[in-house]
Amino acid sequence: MASRCRRQQRWCPQPLTPLMEGPDFGVEDQEGYYKKESSWELIREWFRTQRNVPGGTSFSSSMSLYGPNVSPAKRQDLRLLLGVLGCPLAPIPISNNSVSRLHIKDIPLETSTAYYIIQQYLAATGCSKQQSSCAKNMYTSGMVKLVRCETEISTGKNVRTMGSRSGENGCFVLWQMSPGMWSLELAVGGHKVVAGSDGKIVWRHTPWLGTHAAKGPQRPLRRIIQGLDPKSTAGLFAKAQCLGEKRIGDDDCFVLKVAADRAAVMERNEGPAEVIRHVLYGYFSQKSGLLIYMEDSHLTRVHSADKDSVYWETTIGSSIGDYRDVDGVLIAHQGRTVATVFRFGETSMQHTRTRMEEMWRIHDVVFNVPGLSIDSFIPPADIFDTAHTVSP
Repeated sequence: MASRCRRQQRWCPQPLTPLMEGPDFGVEDQEGYYKKESSWELIREWFRTQRNVPGGTSFSSSMSLYGPNVSPAKRQDLRLLLGVLGCPLAPIPISNNSVSRLHIKDIPLETSTAYYIIQQYLAATGCSKQQSSCAKNMYTSGMVKLVRCETEISTGKNVRTMGSRSGENGCFVLWQMSPGMWSLELAVGGHKVVAGSDGKIVWRHTPWLGTHAAKGPQRPLRRIIQGLDPKSTAGLFAKAQCLGEKRIGDDDCFVLKVAADRAAVMERNEGPAEVIRHVLYGYFSQKSGLLIYMEDSHLTRVHSADKDSVYWETTIGSSIGDYRDVDGVLIAHQGRTVATVFRFGETSMQHTRTRMEEMWRIHDVVFNVPGLSIDSFIPPADIFDTAHTVSP
């Protein structure tokens, strides 16, 4: 059946809307159906909604934010959280070359230093001992709590801050298989986000925007490289630069940097939205050798024909810890992520900044799950255009 579906389906590139590293929303029409609109127009509308909330009372309720009688504004809050924190991608693909076989002769000192740091990381996690018995696939399940903390709105003359610590609990299931295949289901507050990759196509489905495929190079799920799969993390930082040292909490860390090159970010442009940069920093403890903090910054410029360009910067920082042994490999079982969406550039004095959090905990990790095959990672039919033809 799977092979027959493959013959019938042909992939047609879709807009990057729901895979942009930033918020995305859906809008209901008068009949209650969701319309697909430009993600950046919807982001702008979301921030306008925040400006019009008197005193920020919309976010002060101590009740669950997304109950049965939820308002449209509160539904958009959850979509903002899921759009930013649900399933962001790393800035670059994972290197196909074995990290242990990288030739370091005649390469810059920053790169060779990073190489040795990654070797220490592989040894610290136990992956160096697992070279000959590498896991073919992996299953992970866990719990999350998403919290929208506050929104800061500056008009140039005054700054207004509103928000609450209310949030929603949820859970997720993640399946992985080499090379580059993964499938994620994340359910929070009555909404479910599903995303995946068959090693060639990265896609995501949300109830309010449907299913779309990503443009540009095939990149890994950020959730995978934040302590869940040390080998994928090592592959991502295979050609990193070492920027020096920095103290994170009580740990002195080496700081490694990877960034998408100009050609790669240009492939991810969508309509008026131009990706300027996407950079990821990994902080590896000098004492333990483990990855304990990760931060990435994604900057997008949205052009307008009649107004100045608007910039959107999404910064996501993750504290990673509670490493536990699973079949000889140390896997991070707990962490906290803080994300900030910063909007600026309409005028020199105006900006809007929204801060949100995710707390996550891993409950179960299983390697080499019997019966898991490449058919488990086939993209949904929405990704393919069976009726697409090219005119001569």
